[in-house]
Amino acid sequence: MPKIANESDVRYKRRVIDVKSATFCAAKWYNATIWLGSGQTTSCHHPLPHQVSVEQVIANPKALHNTPEKKEQRRQMQQGERPAGCEYCWKIEDMYKDPKYAGMDVPEPISDRVYKTVIYEDKDLDEAFNTPPEQDINLQTLEIAFDRTCQFACSYCNPAFSSAWVRDIHRNGGYTNLVSDGRNHFTHEHGSSQLYTINDVNPYVEAFFKWWESDLHKTLKELRITGGEPLMSGYTWRLIDWFQTNKGKSKTRLAINSNLGFEQDKLERLLDATEGIELDIYTSNESIGRHAVYIRDGLDWDQWCGNVTYLLDSGRLRGLHVMCTINALCLLSLDEFLWMIVKLKQKYGKDAINFSLNILRFPSFQSPLVLPIEIRENIVEKLQMFGNASREIMHEYEINQLGRLMGYLIEVDSPHSGALSKEILQRDFKNFYDQYDQRRGKDFRYTFPQLTEWYDSL
Repeated sequence: MPKIANESDVRYKRRVIDVKSATFCAAKWYNATIWLGSGQTTSCHHPLPHQVSVEQVIANPKALHNTPEKKEQRRQMQQGERPAGCEYCWKIEDMYKDPKYAGMDVPEPISDRVYKTVIYEDKDLDEAFNTPPEQDINLQTLEIAFDRTCQFACSYCNPAFSSAWVRDIHRNGGYTNLVSDGRNHFTHEHGSSQLYTINDVNPYVEAFFKWWESDLHKTLKELRITGGEPLMSGYTWRLIDWFQTNKGKSKTRLAINSNLGFEQDKLERLLDATEGIELDIYTSNESIGRHAVYIRDGLDWDQWCGNVTYLLDSGRLRGLHVMCTINALCLLSLDEFLWMIVKLKQKYGKDAINFSLNILRFPSFQSPLVLPIEIRENIVEKLQMFGNASREIMHEYEINQLGRLMGYLIEVDSPHSGALSKEILQRDFKNFYDQYDQRRGKDFRYTFPQLTEWYDSL
């Protein structure tokens, strides 16, 4: 087993990870996210993606994961060096070490590299650490996106991951006067994120299926399909058909990242098509009611809640996982949202539904750190009350993520290295949401009256 019974995350880190190197993370070897529409990959959702060579994947499908960049990062971690792209974890680990103000009894901040490592067997971690960095490694967990087709256009997303965002930019042009958006998330349609049309042969997709059918289905423990919205992609159903046609051939668990923005018949089709397959559903939300509808444009709140209940009632899932993207606006009702999750845990069981708190860094003007410190302090008080009251029904990683979020809101000043001043980020915050309201028919002041006075002062 990856962890000894009752072993804390901190003790696990010290026993298994620290004895290898101060920077080891198994994700660099055994985990990947691959966007097949653009031919890009990364080791987890924190480092920026990089391009995969078409020529290399045609010659060797395993090059979808084993890129020169990742091999260099493996070498760095074996030497105890910090790969620059993993800044998110380094920022968490360098944060204030004893957040007594949070009242959560967390002895030290636990970064995501611990959670990305603990899921693998100790013997596999030893093998990874001792394998020459230039050698190809077979994945154990993989997240893939076939394309960016999506019916949502969430405020913190962008055209690289949503066709609905593409339509916004195509119809209204790019957003303007966003000084801090150095990556130009909102200025153009991001055509490079979808290199191939529906009528084209996509060499990255073909390389994936070639790798999958040859040996990837033998080594992969979990395959997670994301998007866009993966249930809108024909490739997703092609893969599900493979599982049905080859029952018993693969022990890979299947996971779907879905916004759950569908009528229930779509979910019925999914559950029917995956009968006999271990299935997890990952979905996103981080606030309630009109807050959620504002942030996640395209969301029907009642439909989302109904679909969550439907999936839990079905008894078909291995787990339902709610990924909370912690942005500035969600903080106003994050505690209420987490209370809702806890009530579902109480009804369906501690393991039936869980949550993760993923702190948004890009676009930096939507970071929770743009809010005034007095608002953040008030939010931390509410989260502390929630944490203290709900501790018994939360998992250790949920407790730790809650604790580190509270520490982050108080102790961290900048979303990432190189971020512009808070004044500039706040100005961009207002510039963005003024345009967002106009394009989407929304009303910031009506939705977030608690922020109106501050918003109008920017």
